[in-house]
Amino acid sequence: MKKIKTPLKKSDIRKLNSGDEVLLTGTIYTARDQAHKRLAQAIKKNKKLPFDLQNSVIYYCGPTKAPPGKVIGSCGPTTSRRMDEFTSCLLDKGLSAMIGKGSRSGDVTASIKKNKAVYFLTLAGCGALLNRHVKSSKTAAYPELGPEAVLRLEVVDFPLIVGTDINGKGVYKK
Repeated sequence: MKKIKTPLKKSDIRKLNSGDEVLLTGTIYTARDQAHKRLAQAIKKNKKLPFDLQNSVIYYCGPTKAPPGKVIGSCGPTTSRRMDEFTSCLLDKGLSAMIGKGSRSGDVTASIKKNKAVYFLTLAGCGALLNRHVKSSKTAAYPELGPEAVLRLEVVDFPLIVGTDINGKGVYKK
């Protein structure tokens, strides 16, 4: 099991290979379809983004409301392909990693390789267990989107698998 911290360093990302198991500690941002659309529009219009993409990690997740005594509710991954049309422009702006579930398009895989980024998978269907790794949660952008608002999460030993490494090698390729 490899341990890495955010902000991600290129030297750490280079050491990761498709299929590696990783524990991630630090800041990650949740973002789903509508937040991705807004981020991509801001990039196209050269507007300031609500958070710095440089060396950051976006988690494709729309957590449920936190139950009493918890920082966050269930926080499992959503299907990554839904964000594929917006991903390349975020990677070009410095995004280092994404967390989700499922395979990515050929264009996204090529962009991951071009930008020396990484795509992580996490445990689908285990959102109620993943919340144990979230130590704080704060709205970072687009609160009007409700459960699709961008949240800034502080995580400790968040369990991941390298789905696509910086060379474009992925666990879904035969």
